Amino acid sequence: MRPSLWPAARPLPFALTVALSGALLLAGCSKEPQGMGQMPPPPVGVVTVAQATVPIEIELSGRLEPIRTAQVRARVTGVVQKRLFAEGALVQAGQSLYRIDPAPYQAALESAQAAQAKAEAALAQAQSTLERNRPLAEAKMITALAWDSTQSAHRAAQADVAAAKAAVQQARLNVEYASVLAPIGGRIGRSLVTEGALVSQAEATQLATIQQVDTLIANFTQSASEAMRIQRAIASGTLKGSNSAQVKVLLDDGSVYALPGKLLFADISVDPGTGQVVLRGEVPNPKGELLPGLFIKVRLQVARSERAMLLPQQAVTRGTSEDTVLVVDAEGQVNKRPVQLGGQRGDASDKAGPQWVVTGGLKDGEQVVVDGFQKIRPKAPVKPVPWSAAPAAAASAAASTPASSAPAPAAK
Repeated sequence: MRPSLWPAARPLPFALTVALSGALLLAGCSKEPQGMGQMPPPPVGVVTVAQATVPIEIELSGRLEPIRTAQVRARVTGVVQKRLFAEGALVQAGQSLYRIDPAPYQAALESAQAAQAKAEAALAQAQSTLERNRPLAEAKMITALAWDSTQSAHRAAQADVAAAKAAVQQARLNVEYASVLAPIGGRIGRSLVTEGALVSQAEATQLATIQQVDTLIANFTQSASEAMRIQRAIASGTLKGSNSAQVKVLLDDGSVYALPGKLLFADISVDPGTGQVVLRGEVPNPKGELLPGLFIKVRLQVARSERAMLLPQQAVTRGTSEDTVLVVDAEGQVNKRPVQLGGQRGDASDKAGPQWVVTGGLKDGEQVVVDGFQKIRPKAPVKPVPWSAAPAAAASAAASTPASSAPAPAAK
């Protein structure tokens, strides 16, 4: 019997057999049906827009100033004897603020009173002479020249008395002016002179400044081109005119001052240097929370739109040439859309937050992306989910959980 050319087959080791079987099993399981590895569309927060009647408000910059300001000045020359107020305090109109040495003016008053008494005595004598000469003149017992002289002397005596009375009045005023009074009520600033200082009527030395700050004036400016654009929109019917003259003051922290003011007037001319129109409003300030000279922003309602839409400010991308939003269509695709803005509404203190007023570019029922911009990919669909200004913490956490971190299904 010839021996075989091939060696006899020997069985494989058990461990090697198990390893090869596992590899074949893994290779078979790795072939999943087509489409099982695709990621689901990422969720993005959207708002569904709807038309509504919305007031059109604009924000303008300006400064505050007191409704009244008075400079306290010396009306007589003399040495300041005493200051009668506390710097920074509230003073009343007519309150005594300074006392200037009145001695020389008191002496001048007494001299004027003496001169008045002398003139009145001369008038009495001239009056007596006139009464004695009247019947003599009627009887032709004195010459016409003598009678004319008597009448002239009487009239001169009357004029002397009038001049003496005026001198007394002036001297009395100087005595009163030696006590410097507050011309208006308000808050007085620091004193510009001290006791012992010589103040002059000729130079009208300024002593202090009083500002009435319970009501402030807000001076602000608006672009003439913007004002004309709004007027054209009202004339065309796109916007409706506003009857509101309310002025809202915005504070540094973005909140709105509690007491609204009112618009007083808008200037009838445009500043040729800046192209701005000056407007003026009146703002109540009973607690003194606002200070004169403060730089502020004011919010003014200029019109209203009956077909406007409101969008959170984060949904709008501002550009130099146009403003745009992202709109989700029926297939879940995201498209960029230019929009027209008509100002803003609300602030950080509002529940809905600050919002843009959209006057064109969107239709009722369209979904605008507000949150989840980082999840959007070109030509990739998204899953729109309703967005709210204050989403729950759990929903926020769920939306931020990546899909790959979800637990794998249990093997059957």
